[in-house]
Amino acid sequence: MISFKGVLFDMDGVLVDNNRFHRQAWKETAQTLLNLELSEHDLDTKVDGGRNPEIQERLTGQKPTPEEALHLHNFKEDLYRKAAHGNMQEVAGLSAYLKLLRDAGIPYAMVTSADRINVEFGLTELGLQDAFPLRVMGEDVQNGKPHPEPYLKGAALLGLDPADCLVHEDALSGVKSGVASGAQVCALTTTQTPENLREAGARWVVQDFREWMALL
Repeated sequence: MISFKGVLFDMDGVLVDNNRFHRQAWKETAQTLLNLELSEHDLDTKVDGGRNPEIQERLTGQKPTPEEALHLHNFKEDLYRKAAHGNMQEVAGLSAYLKLLRDAGIPYAMVTSADRINVEFGLTELGLQDAFPLRVMGEDVQNGKPHPEPYLKGAALLGLDPADCLVHEDALSGVKSGVASGAQVCALTTTQTPENLREAGARWVVQDFREWMALL
């Protein structure tokens, strides 16, 4: 029996099918600023999920200075937005799923590592500017995913115990964050294999929200 009182959504790869734009931006950024050639394994294990300074530290093994982190962040996100503008689509079934939640009176919020600019950009590209008034963003936490803090704050935003919340994630670090918070996780295979997502702790693994609603 699937039961939950609130739903917490990651954004990239969950609301919007945009991972390819982020990955390409990271590959160009790593090559230009860090002199690193990122493999698909690097992208899977070090890049997907988490805030940019934490990703930068995972890639280099050194914590960046605030100035270095800001420079890389601005460089990478500018590349991402230029590539993604006009080319983004919602993950299949999202709008219908949000309507289902609203009709059922189930509250939901966004919990993302993205900053405010990218959140507004992504939602505007999808025409969902007003769909997520409740948000936990990268600048709202001290510890990014896979730390549980983002989803603990998301549950608190809904006024719920994390154990009563369902998390939708696509990245391994995000799944681990949701699990560590005490929530149940339904992962989407937009960026990872089903096997990796289950190994990270996802209870359910689906292709998109159409498949998830069929389970419900």
